[in-house]
Amino acid sequence: MTRHLVDAHLHLWELERHPQPWIDPESMSEIDRDFTARDAAGELGGHGIADAVVVQADNSLSETEDLIAAAAAEPVVQAVVGWVDLLGDVPAQLAGLRGLRGGEVLVGVRHLAHLEPDPAWLLRPDVTAGLTAVAEAGLVVELVVRAHQLRVVTELADALPAASFVLDHLGKPPLLAGGAELERWRTDLAGLAQRSNVVAKVSGLALESDHRGWSTAALRPAVDHALETFGPDRLMFGSDWPLVRLTRGYTAWWEAYLQLTAALGDSEQEAIDQGTARRTYGIAPARVA
Repeated sequence: MTRHLVDAHLHLWELERHPQPWIDPESMSEIDRDFTARDAAGELGGHGIADAVVVQADNSLSETEDLIAAAAAEPVVQAVVGWVDLLGDVPAQLAGLRGLRGGEVLVGVRHLAHLEPDPAWLLRPDVTAGLTAVAEAGLVVELVVRAHQLRVVTELADALPAASFVLDHLGKPPLLAGGAELERWRTDLAGLAQRSNVVAKVSGLALESDHRGWSTAALRPAVDHALETFGPDRLMFGSDWPLVRLTRGYTAWWEAYLQLTAALGDSEQEAIDQGTARRTYGIAPARVA
């Protein structure tokens, strides 16, 4: 069976407009430049991928506006997970974004919660009020957290049962640390998987391993555990491009992902490759030439 993937997680940025201060110009030189929707289309097209979800990398409305404009200009961008100030007037901000040309591509909201000094920031009453407004607007709540915050996510999913959550990068499993830290991640991910309003992305895993020396085998424990707990119909593929360039590139991760999911049945592969992403983000079925 030919496998048709949706890339459910990539980023775009123009550094002059939206600086990324976390990029170290020496160790991260491969991503210390602009990455446009046209660049993304070229990378994905080389791997037979026609549909993608672009996710915010900057906590700013202006970046989200730019991502919506990029989607209007480049068909590969089928959906945008943007940002709003969750402590502000969320309905007004969403109305403004949706009122832009092409604003209907806004399908979710994410905040860089893993960078907040308070690891339980997502549970603050003012934050959960903002997240409730996002959910009431029919948008997905996307979550980027570190492994030690998975219990926070579980509590949040219980507190907002009507919201639809997407966990990025399987909650960043501590593959390098291993041992007790990895076991805690396993336990916490299994607990989160019991919440039916949460799906997760198989993405960004090589960044949690040896950036240049990782192997498919090194990533298998995380992917197998996700498959056992969430199941293919609640998981989706993502590249985390252009960050994947720090870990031997798109092709290396794409090939590893195909190997890690090769034993799944046809319907299971269809689910994790594209079905979950299309259902979660409201992306239309693949276009037929």
